[in-house]
Amino acid sequence: MAENNLNGQQVYLLPEGASRLLGRDAQRTNIAVAVAVASAVRTTLGPKGMDKMMVSDLGDVIITNDGATILQEMNVEHPVAKIMVNIAKTQDKEVGDGTTSVVILAGELLKGAGDLLEQGIHPTTIIKGYKMAARKASDVLGDYARKVGVDDESTLEKIAMVSMGSKNVGDDSTKLELGKMVIRAVKQVMEKDASGKTVIDHDFIKVEKKAGGSVADTQFINGVLIDKEVTHPGMPRSAANARIALLDVALEIEKTETDARIEITSPEQMQAFLQQEEHTLKEMAEKIKKSGANVVFTQKGIDDVAQHFLAKQGVMAVRRVKKSDMEKLSRATNAKVVTSLDDLSPSDLGNAGLVEERKISGEQMVFVEKCKNPKSVTIFVRGSTEQVVDEVERSVTDVIGAISSVVADGKYVIGGGSVEIDAANRLRSYSGDVGGREQLAIQRFADALEAIPKTLSDSAGMDAIDTLVQLRNKHKAKGGDVYGVDIFGNAVGNMEKAGVFEPLKVKTQAIYSASEAAEIILRIDDIISSKGKGSGAGGAGGGMPPGGMGGMGESD
Repeated sequence: MAENNLNGQQVYLLPEGASRLLGRDAQRTNIAVAVAVASAVRTTLGPKGMDKMMVSDLGDVIITNDGATILQEMNVEHPVAKIMVNIAKTQDKEVGDGTTSVVILAGELLKGAGDLLEQGIHPTTIIKGYKMAARKASDVLGDYARKVGVDDESTLEKIAMVSMGSKNVGDDSTKLELGKMVIRAVKQVMEKDASGKTVIDHDFIKVEKKAGGSVADTQFINGVLIDKEVTHPGMPRSAANARIALLDVALEIEKTETDARIEITSPEQMQAFLQQEEHTLKEMAEKIKKSGANVVFTQKGIDDVAQHFLAKQGVMAVRRVKKSDMEKLSRATNAKVVTSLDDLSPSDLGNAGLVEERKISGEQMVFVEKCKNPKSVTIFVRGSTEQVVDEVERSVTDVIGAISSVVADGKYVIGGGSVEIDAANRLRSYSGDVGGREQLAIQRFADALEAIPKTLSDSAGMDAIDTLVQLRNKHKAKGGDVYGVDIFGNAVGNMEKAGVFEPLKVKTQAIYSASEAAEIILRIDDIISSKGKGSGAGGAGGGMPPGGMGGMGESD
């Protein structure tokens, strides 16, 4: 790429074929890409949202309306599209839900910014207005938030139902049962930190899946499910009132760390050598039995001879268990992970009411259940096909995020686009107080928030403009702040009566994430790509890779 210097001579800075987009062209391109990403997931929002079918290069099929999953599987190439994917990932990691909303919001903020740029408003002015609007919107949400306790299961169930509303995971009764399982799991693993704050580690709610049966067969396990089998056919397949040893020890003859040579000159020496190996393995089995354990889980391997001796002792053993599963077993059974058999004592053992191997869809799995006050539990997801099971797993994971957020934060807001209308109305009033050009950006922020009820009404087949007008009028009246889009009634309805509640934390995180993503994209006024013509940012097709963003089809 050539640049002119003061003498009119060309100076080559980048390889031939590199491209560059400057100023408004760069901003237009970035905004167009962000809006295209938002359009791709827009139709999935809400209980009547549509699904997307994602087909990978290898022919793997994913059918989902989970925003984060769609964006991850789209295999986007444009750097701005990757920023949009990353805000969905952040939303997913932080609060576990609201991934579609955050992308729609970011797309609308950039669309509004594009209009302001065309009017000659400077990007830093827009960014300043957006920052002010995000803070104010967060405060407004806090004002409208309501408190909920961990024992208010009725409200928590409603929040779970809303989180699962858009997922195709069975009827309402099945969704309610799934919601109850998640609430039970969150209550089981939650703990208080040193400051007295409620902490929920999602890692200790294991979501295991297996195709077969139906979604209604999904079950809650008060313990841990291990996708392994008992190592030896002679071992018991079930152990009631199990005493469990967790080992990070190989029940095998260890190889020497350095190269060693053993010279055997007679059959007797060979026999003695083998007997010594056998004796060592027998001692290992005896140490385990002596500790009082009748079930063993180890991260490492178990020699065939050691398996034989453990089977003779009536000990059930499972080998090569993942480290993460060992941590879950430790929290569920209160056992300690031991790294030396010599240190194994009865006090290191854990307890479970039942450890049993069962055949599920043709594969053996070990259930460690009926644990006493376990701090790690499992939700075992079932479904008729791989695609159904995957979607149920995603749904359960979203609900875990939503319930965890509301339990940790203790606050929720009215959903169905209701709280967004309130925030938009307050922002428009606030913009007048701010004055200056920033007020234009704040008004665009308010318009962007209204994209949520607008999209909900679109997906329900309602007229979006009429719905917005009705909602604005309702919210101006006293007690009208509970009205939102009643998708099932195809009308504006009372969301409090309908039980449409959402975690405050999900909403505030979406506002801040979308705002920050819009701000970082608006600051870009120069795109330099050295990938060559037609690839990456600034290449052919207005900064898009050939054929558009990889994996993306039509937006609707």
